[in-house]
Amino acid sequence: MAVIATNGLLKAQHDWIDDELQTDPLQILILNLMPTKLETERQFLQRFAAVDQDVAVTFMYPTRHHFKTVARAAVVENYVSIDQVVDQSFDGVIITGAPVEQLPFEDVDYWHEFVAISDWAHRHASQTLYECWAAQAGLYQDFDIPKYDLPQKAFGIYSATTVDDHSPLMSGLSAGGLLKMPQSRHTALDLPAQLPADLQVVAANAEVGPLVLTSSEQRAVYVTGHPEYAADTLAREYHRDRRQHRRVPVPQHYFEQSDATVVNYSWPDASRRFYQNWLASLTLTKVGL
Repeated sequence: MAVIATNGLLKAQHDWIDDELQTDPLQILILNLMPTKLETERQFLQRFAAVDQDVAVTFMYPTRHHFKTVARAAVVENYVSIDQVVDQSFDGVIITGAPVEQLPFEDVDYWHEFVAISDWAHRHASQTLYECWAAQAGLYQDFDIPKYDLPQKAFGIYSATTVDDHSPLMSGLSAGGLLKMPQSRHTALDLPAQLPADLQVVAANAEVGPLVLTSSEQRAVYVTGHPEYAADTLAREYHRDRRQHRRVPVPQHYFEQSDATVVNYSWPDASRRFYQNWLASLTLTKVGL
């Protein structure tokens, strides 16, 4: 339906035009940990513009982070910090991925702030959605689940080979292969043989493991990939890494041809449906159902 950005770099640069809201929007706070701030803003806004709910998005930053790809002053001016919203509540909080997965969690410069924001979100939002590194960090914080280094980067588009048909998040995605998700990570979850009682894997891929996990007690969803990614995001990551002489595999199930130029953009419908299902669960909470 409609999406508005209450703040952000795109809005400051007049590079995002808000839709006209039709209803009282869901209030979503996004802690944007990605170095590609503008691109990540656009990806989430475009995903939410395609769903059936009205959404208002506020972008947040970690104050302890040392920025390398964007001027700190611009982020401070156009994002909110935890101190600015500490007394507010949101329908949902999203914490994005970050290119820090090969560091121990405690060595990330904003780790303590991540923990504080995550704890705050559990009290001030109906649900928290963690993506990629944030999913690993959230599971480490909430369930003490560690991560481990992969011998080769999990890179490409992976379809769910197992799905929990009873999970509302999987509505419309439970048929074989409908849920497709970009993955771009060097680490994986070291899950115990017996999961904690409150943690469920609701979608997984036989090659790369869990795609989506949920916890009702934590009011959290942990997504190991990037449903928000645009068509060319993995291609740009791949060609960037090749230019820097990094040893990375060709993204799997992604390029149409062996020359790594034409992308098979196969996941937008699945991403739209996933975010729509997540927002629908927030709507039910909002009206008390």
